[in-house]
Amino acid sequence: MKIMHFLNHAHKANGHVELAVDLACEQAAQGHRVVFLSGPGDFGDCLRRNGVEFIGFPEGSKLLRPLRMGWALMTACRRHVPDVVNAHMVAAALVARAVEPLFSYFLVTTVHNSFDRQSRLMGVGDRVIAVSDAVNEEMRGKGIRAEKLRTVRNGTIGGRRRAFMPQEEAELKHPAVATVAGLHGRKGVDIVIDAFLAASKSVPDAHLYIVGEGPSRPALERRAEASDNAGNIHFLGHMQDPRTVLASAEIFVLASRAEPFGLVLLEARQMGCACIGSDVGGIPEVLEFGSAGRLVPPENVTALAEALAGLLLDAASRNSLAHAATEGLDAFTVKRMADETLSVYAESRKRPHRNSSGGAQLRFRG
Repeated sequence: MKIMHFLNHAHKANGHVELAVDLACEQAAQGHRVVFLSGPGDFGDCLRRNGVEFIGFPEGSKLLRPLRMGWALMTACRRHVPDVVNAHMVAAALVARAVEPLFSYFLVTTVHNSFDRQSRLMGVGDRVIAVSDAVNEEMRGKGIRAEKLRTVRNGTIGGRRRAFMPQEEAELKHPAVATVAGLHGRKGVDIVIDAFLAASKSVPDAHLYIVGEGPSRPALERRAEASDNAGNIHFLGHMQDPRTVLASAEIFVLASRAEPFGLVLLEARQMGCACIGSDVGGIPEVLEFGSAGRLVPPENVTALAEALAGLLLDAASRNSLAHAATEGLDAFTVKRMADETLSVYAESRKRPHRNSSGGAQLRFRG
């Protein structure tokens, strides 16, 4: 199958970009012809190394960006004639739909950021992949027809983008609690700080490690500095592979206010952390509805503090939860994600092909 992944950009520190890279590399390894078309980014060498043809285009101004993207897509399609275009962002999805009548490919859109106001526009795809059942339900609520939607849960285990395990472990002070997130309101890092401060009254030697960057960092640092335990809260910034921290931490926390999936929870599970997540969006699915980690109500500092303190004080419970986290990870491999995505692509066979004169026939839209 000839597959083209289409993104606005391919910058690091974006989970949906990293997933698309892992997916493209795995599809190429399975013998498909794969092209990765995107604006500026950081994964060109990785993609080429793994047998994926990378085509980049300049970002340009917001006004001209759709035109640049459309021209890049048309040029790439003339050369590669893809069977399927998989768009991973709203702008890419809209451009791909506009260009499609010229090439009659099967358009698949993947909804990574369902919380975005524009996410309903991903419904332009012939098929729409939701990265969790929670996203599937949310997209139906936004008006995308159920018959178009397919759930393919994310997978990060065993991807070709990086080594299966980190090459080293960070040197942390213990007991260590970690969170990895973009530093903005949706990720709830302020909730993690407040809960940690409450829990540390019972466990004063505990340390909190915050991995990530974002516009809220100055405010979060001020929040930590204003506390009586500022010396035990550490901001590590962006890390190339946060698993180096997770491999050393005892507990991982993700306190998102909204979360389509929660990729970092898979990394924390893989590294054997006892995991706590807010009971929102796709997080329960990643934590297997409580069997692979604790679930707490979103935006509930008291509940999170109690869960943290309980695990910090009870080594047996913490170790039991850490062991449970490492079980069942085969359900979250990149290969499984790629296989299920290819099954969605295969639905393109249900539509009529172009006629011999090149004119487009009626399409199966579902």
